[in-house]
Amino acid sequence: MKTVDVALGERSYPVWIGAGLLADSARWRERIRGRHVLVISNVTVAPLYLDALARGLEGFTWSSFLIGDGEANKTFANVGLALEALGKLGATRDACVIALGGGVVGDLAGFTASCWMRGIDFIQVPTTLLAMVDSSVGGKTGVNLPAGKNLVGAFHQPRAVVADIDTLDTLPQREYRAGLAEVVKAAAIGDVPFFDWLEAHADALSLRESATLTEAIARKCLYKAGVVARDETEQGERALLNLGHTFGHALETAGNYTELLHGEGVAIGMVLAARLSERLGMAREGDTHRLVALLERLGLPTAMPEGHSPERLLSLMRLDKKNTAGTLRLILWRGVGAAEIVAGVDERDVLAVLG
Repeated sequence: MKTVDVALGERSYPVWIGAGLLADSARWRERIRGRHVLVISNVTVAPLYLDALARGLEGFTWSSFLIGDGEANKTFANVGLALEALGKLGATRDACVIALGGGVVGDLAGFTASCWMRGIDFIQVPTTLLAMVDSSVGGKTGVNLPAGKNLVGAFHQPRAVVADIDTLDTLPQREYRAGLAEVVKAAAIGDVPFFDWLEAHADALSLRESATLTEAIARKCLYKAGVVARDETEQGERALLNLGHTFGHALETAGNYTELLHGEGVAIGMVLAARLSERLGMAREGDTHRLVALLERLGLPTAMPEGHSPERLLSLMRLDKKNTAGTLRLILWRGVGAAEIVAGVDERDVLAVLG
């Protein structure tokens, strides 16, 4: 097992990564301070892992709340139902929400916990690779609106992250590959040795080799933990973690959250950001080729789905949270390991890349 610590003073917490962690309840039970627990999961994950989690909840007053599977279920309506479930449980201010599932479950559960009595504890138990390496760490929570993804949310840090890699055994191949996009993203932003390592270990990662996978998760979480510790509420450096997200979120929204998985949108978005960087004279074509080659070796898409209007995608990109004063503010790069925030990007250049 590997442990990564997210250093935030009194709100610091561990990220545990390894096999058999669901059964190791003595480790995570001590992070629960009260007696009420609401487990939020979805209809796909709960039949697989809720019983194992429940064995560790003996002695607590607990119940579960399940949502449907997929991004389309990350809604205010489900937050309302989850809050009602906390009310029925009689949850007090020392209650705890446990998020058992992928990024959708984690985002919704964290947002629910941030709302109940103005903020109660929650624990992340991610069961997808994407959630293990990204959304479970850092305290970003939220829900979607028809206008765009994650437009409503709060920063609310978990008490712990329990990343049991055994749960990845039941993860479909497409979702597993989508999680690898977030691993590549960290290396592309600011870790050249990690990018080199990923190129050398791409085949082992594709085969889900346990030791290689554990190392990749830990290195990604360690990188993100450092960024979060320096810029918790995304006032500067943390925005770099959104490389590819402005493009990717627009593609996800345009496809009604059913056409692309989040990691697939990020993969395509990183390539579009790299190509825009080329167009603006910031980066070399060779770096884009290197990024595309790694993503394709990991089985990820690198080209936009057909049928989306560039103008429609641009209109969705204008709603991105990083924008200021009506101008586009994108995360671009100067090559592998050198991302930066670029304000005032000309929309004509963006349209050219989208076209």
